[in-house]
Amino acid sequence: MCGDGLPGPTWLLRVECSSCELCSIGALACAARTTIYRGKLPHIEKDGGSYFNTFHTRDALTLNDEAKCLVLDHCLYDDGKRYELESVVVMSTHVHLILTPLPDGLGYFSLATIMKGIKGASSHSVNKLLKKRVPSGSMSRDHLIRSEKDFEAKNIAMNAVETGARSPQEYPWYWRRGMRKPKPKQKIKDPWLSGE
Repeated sequence: MCGDGLPGPTWLLRVECSSCELCSIGALACAARTTIYRGKLPHIEKDGGSYFNTFHTRDALTLNDEAKCLVLDHCLYDDGKRYELESVVVMSTHVHLILTPLPDGLGYFSLATIMKGIKGASSHSVNKLLKKRVPSGSMSRDHLIRSEKDFEAKNIAMNAVETGARSPQEYPWYWRRGMRKPKPKQKIKDPWLSGE
């Protein structure tokens, strides 16, 4: 087990940047250090890098509106503390996020730690709401955003429009930096978020 309680990686490589290919083209994701590890899928993490991440509900469980509100709250909870959240959309069976891990004093918060927090807390809250005992969601898929063009290609707002909303802002479970947090139609008391 790693220090964050996650199973250890199959392999780990830490590379110090010295005018790498990404630096020469001015990519968004380039920073001083890169970590490459493999769990079930290979992952590349760059200090200061931004990520497009998708995770699904376990066994394609369909989330109701209240559950989507809880998941969105969990995605927004550590924004500005562990990561800068650029945008998020919560769909019926999956979630898309674009985020950048923040420094933690020793480097940067790991993507695995961030996603474990979001998925674990969301699963706990949704199970409590639905009175089910469904294990936490499936594995996350992440993509290191390497350029401005790559960043624009990961426009998750289109998922909100595909639901029939006239604009992403009309979809209640879409949020992007600069917007106010969406107001759920019904206030849900969630002890996992409030610390009770």
